[in-house]
Amino acid sequence: MTISNTSSTSKTIFRRNGKDIQGIPWERLNYSRDKYRETRLKQYKNYQNFSLSPHHLHKECFQVQKGQTFYDFFFNTRLVKSTIVHFQLRNLLWATSKHDVYLMQNYSVMHWSALLQRSKEVLNVAKPIIPTLTHPGFLAQPVSRVQISTMTVKENLMVAGGFQGELICKNLKQPGVLFCGKITTDGNAITNAVDVYRNPAGSLRVITANNDSQLRVFDAENFASLGCFKYDWSVNNTSISPDGRLLAVLGDSTECLMADANSGKITGSLKGHLDYSFSSAWHPNGQILATGNQDKTCRLWDIRNLSQSMAVLKGRMGAIRALRFTSDGRFLAMAEPADFVHIFDSHSGYEQGQEIDLFGEIAGISFSPDTEALFVGIADRTYGSLLEFNRKRHYNYLDSF
Repeated sequence: MTISNTSSTSKTIFRRNGKDIQGIPWERLNYSRDKYRETRLKQYKNYQNFSLSPHHLHKECFQVQKGQTFYDFFFNTRLVKSTIVHFQLRNLLWATSKHDVYLMQNYSVMHWSALLQRSKEVLNVAKPIIPTLTHPGFLAQPVSRVQISTMTVKENLMVAGGFQGELICKNLKQPGVLFCGKITTDGNAITNAVDVYRNPAGSLRVITANNDSQLRVFDAENFASLGCFKYDWSVNNTSISPDGRLLAVLGDSTECLMADANSGKITGSLKGHLDYSFSSAWHPNGQILATGNQDKTCRLWDIRNLSQSMAVLKGRMGAIRALRFTSDGRFLAMAEPADFVHIFDSHSGYEQGQEIDLFGEIAGISFSPDTEALFVGIADRTYGSLLEFNRKRHYNYLDSF
């Protein structure tokens, strides 16, 4: 199914007509945008597992200069509308180029072409899915009506995790699904995070984090199980260092862990957060790890000294649910559950930032690999959409166009 775009807001319309970037008709509503923002900030209830005092954190947080514009609004479409199935899991959008974005929409994995402004269904997980891999190393089995809780798209693989412990892997260049099945039978089985990476030898791996307190590693070629690492609490998120040697392990603990990617053995402990963590990202230099927490902060850690975080960045009204670095390491994007995406400039020591102010639940954020685009998926019954922001370049001869 392919649909052409008829419902959109572009940079040109936004600038000429002063139209809201999400197409919200404030002129027809009973309140102004500013008034609604004021109300949202007062009434929004951030979900926390612990009752927190903000005063201690406030002293630690960087005083960021927010008025920067690193990424300019470019385009908004409502032809693809992100959906979420779990309020704490917001990794449901991935860009594989500045023209190609993958996201979840109900039971469909959708591909959006920013170039053609068209959407196309890549995989329907409501229907029975039968794996095509003839000799899977792990017990593959048909699955159906999968509620996708998390996903990633890397190395031509679309890997998704489900609410009942499902794992699905599709090669985007081949028909069918390579692998699918339930990787755990635990009653508390939700797949919280998935990632695709290469180990130090260059072999492709898939890793999953589940609510049963385990990380599982699979060979991406045949889905043989290569390891299962057990921890003391539900693992909400994991990410692998660029060299494939270290694991960040985050979950239902105020403590985050560093572990050996081959053995799962804990090599370090990161202390400072006050609630549970749900997001992480590695700087491409492999020396800095960002962790996002329900205490409304992101902490930056230098892996050469884990005794304390090197920076604390705060959100406006909610938990830090998604984190992404640009591939050149220049910018860090940080998404709250709703309304706010923050971008920090690493060249300024993360002390200069841009705040993108929206309305709606944020399903995911993703930079394009070439750093030129930032995509934001908004899950909202009325104004759900995909927004594209383009990296601002200071080329004076283009300014007149």
